[in-house]
Formats: sequence, structure tokens, C-alpha cells
Amino acid sequence: MFITDIKRVIDQVSREKGIDAEVLVTTLKEAIISAARKKLGPRADIEVHYDEKTGEVEVFHFKEVVEVLENPENELLIEEGLNYDPECEIGDSLGIRIDTEDFGRIAAQSAKQVIIQKMREAERNAVYENYIHKKGKIINGIVQRFDRGSIIVNLGQAEAVLRPKDQMPRENYKRGDRIRAFVLDVLEESKGAQIILSRTHPDFLIELFKTEVPEVSEGIVTIRGAARVPGIRSKISVSSSDSDVDPVGACVGMKGNRVQNIVQELRGEKIDIVQWNPDVARFVCNALSPAEISRVIIDEDNQSMEVIVNDEYLSIAIGKGGQNVSLACELTGWHLEVTSEEEYSREVKQGYDAMMKLSAVGLPMAEVLFKSGYTSLEDILEAREEDISSVTELPIEKVQEMLAEAKEILEQEAYEDDLDDQEEALDGDEMPREAPAAEGDEASDDLPDDGAANEEPSSDDGEEIS
Repeated sequence: MFITDIKRVIDQVSREKGIDAEVLVTTLKEAIISAARKKLGPRADIEVHYDEKTGEVEVFHFKEVVEVLENPENELLIEEGLNYDPECEIGDSLGIRIDTEDFGRIAAQSAKQVIIQKMREAERNAVYENYIHKKGKIINGIVQRFDRGSIIVNLGQAEAVLRPKDQMPRENYKRGDRIRAFVLDVLEESKGAQIILSRTHPDFLIELFKTEVPEVSEGIVTIRGAARVPGIRSKISVSSSDSDVDPVGACVGMKGNRVQNIVQELRGEKIDIVQWNPDVARFVCNALSPAEISRVIIDEDNQSMEVIVNDEYLSIAIGKGGQNVSLACELTGWHLEVTSEEEYSREVKQGYDAMMKLSAVGLPMAEVLFKSGYTSLEDILEAREEDISSVTELPIEKVQEMLAEAKEILEQEAYEDDLDDQEEALDGDEMPREAPAAEGDEASDDLPDDGAANEEPSSDDGEEIS
């Protein structure tokens, strides 16, 4: 055989590369068949037998026994067939054993190259098959090297990449450091499987809780969602299938030990654990914690809410740089607008005043219209007559009169605004100007003798006026 001690090679590659031995044997057979066909013909019927115990390889060229030879590549005469098997008959298929040494140097070299290539392909496939099942899980590795901002991580049997966008801010690693990351994706490419890691993905946070909190891994506590500003702040929503188990308390742990382990892994990232609620308004209120919510106005059609908080909680509800409300939006899936009580009261007054410009609208109806989302005369004009009629319980004829009046009021206000703008423009044009000196006048006649005209005018505090 042109490859000696093939069993040892297969066992070693299988053990070191994590490739199934059967895959390697199949690869070996394909390589030998390829080499045999180079010697015997491209359509030769070749079979390879491999003894797993001894590592012995046998190659057979099968030919059909015929009376008249037409295809020497796959046929042999009955007279020749009887030499191999005295009991053969016309139409039988005889397997003639081939000595692999007869393949020749070129064919043997070609077979070796095919075997190497096939084993590499098998290795790539094995890496993909081994790690595709780990997609969505946490994995440990060692920092091996750095490549244009990416961290190449040694996983033992494969390498993975942690791209810059998947790295936590302010994290620094050096070669040999242990690293823990989330398997974001496993891509099957021509050069081999590419394993993409992440430490910034929200699912990394979820998987960390599954690791640290037994109630989560056991399915008693369910993590409904997660939102992150990596390295800064994150929120997760949790619920419990057991009324005796507090999902928030289970995730926090005794003296906060469970959540603190995760905070340390995420380099101090602040984690808000939120009680999930099927009532979306209550869920939103929980998500905006620690701010206390006064009321919530829901717009189901646009999946948005106006959240009103006491003035002292406004900055807390919004959070630094808008982080708290942004994370709450991502966690709940709703667009949230946070408003203070003072601002909301101002909006209400403006809305009521706008509605009550209409002769048919008093305070009760203004309140009904405002709560239905009509906060200005423009809103009234853009609405359908049927919708206004349904809200106010007015007949269509009255609604039409209301809309006509609203249009008239807005046109009048626009006209008055134009007049004001024109008056302001005229006032600007009538500002007094200095008359130019008459031709031949001595400019110096009106100047004081002390030469003050040569001094720059200045303001009272000494700053130059330009």
C-alpha cells in the first residue's frame, strides 16, 4: 500500500482533529478510487474494502463476464474470467483484486494529495458540525492573537473571531488571557468554518443568567427579553411559572451574589431586572424603574405610549443620555415618550383651549376629544367625520359644521400671523439711519476737539462691540 500504517494515521487524525473515523475511512476510499481510475479508466467500477481492525486496504476492479469483448474497461471474456473463478458464468460480475503498487508513482502521488485534501475538507466539516450546535451558547477560549482590531480566540479544536463591534468597551486583552463569549454565528466557508463570537449581544446576557441562576436553567424562571448598552447598562424582563418563586429575587440572588457575578463578567455593566407583565402598561412602568410613573396614555394603533412622571422623576425616567427610556423601548417593543406632570398639564391646557375655540365644544367635550388623541384643531381637520361623530356622539351634520368652523379659525389665525410678520418687517425697515454728509461738508466740523472719533466705541464692561 502506498500509505503505510494507515490505521494509525486515521486513529491519530480522528483523535487530534475530532473527525469521525468513518468520515476519514470514506475519504481514504474516495482517494484510492480516484487513483485507480487514473490507471484503469475514468469509468472503471472500483470498490475499496478497509479492515478497521488491521488497517488493511483491498482494492477490487469489477468487470462483467462476457462472450464478446466490447468494453475492456468494465468487461472481460469468459475464458479470462474462469481463471479468476472457475464457476463464473456469462453475465456475472467479477471483482479482480488490484495491487495498489501497480498504480504507479504519479497515481500514488495523486492519491496522497486527494487524501490530504479530503482530510482537510473532513476537518473543516467536522469543525462546522461540532460548533454549529454551540451557536447561541457561551464558550470559553484563550486569546491567541490579534488581527486588525479583531481578537482571534483558540477554542481547542478551532479558532474563533471576536470582531471589534462585538467587543465590550474599555476591555483590554493580551495573548494567553482566558475569554468567555457568546457564539453568535457559525459560517460554512470555502476556507473552513468561521466561528463568530460576541460579548455585546443581548443573548450573551441571557445565557449568563442561565448559567448563574438555576431557576432559569430549570425553566421555572423565564427571561422574556433583554436590551443592552454594552458595558454601561442593560435591562432584562423575567417571569415565573411558579407563584412561590419571585423571578426578580431569583435572578438577584442572596445578597445580590448571582447578579453580581454577571456584573463582574460584564466589567461593571449595570443590570436592571424587570418583572414582566402581560399588561403592557404595567410592563412599561416596570421597565422604566426606578422612576415612579403617574399615568400612561396608550396609542395602540402606533404602538406608542406617553408616560407621565412627577417632575422630580423626569431625569430618572429618561436616564443619562436617554439610556433608561431607550432600553425600556427596546425591552418592551413600544415607542415611549416621557413627559413631566408640568409639561403634560401645559399640553392639556393648550389642547383644551384649542378645542374650546369651537362653538360646539365645552369643557366636557374638550376633555373627551383630548383623551381620544385630538389635541389641536389640525388633528380635528385631519380626522374622519365618522370618527369625530363616534367620539363626540354628534350627528354628522354637526361634525361637518365643526370642521368648517375649525378650518375658518385656522385660516383666520394664519392670516393674523402673516399680518404680524409684515408689521415686524415694516418696523425693521423704518429704523432711523444717519444721513450722509453733504458734498463739500467738512467732516471734522462735528468732531470733538479731543479726537474721540478715533477711539473704538465700547460697552460698559469694557468688551469690544463689533
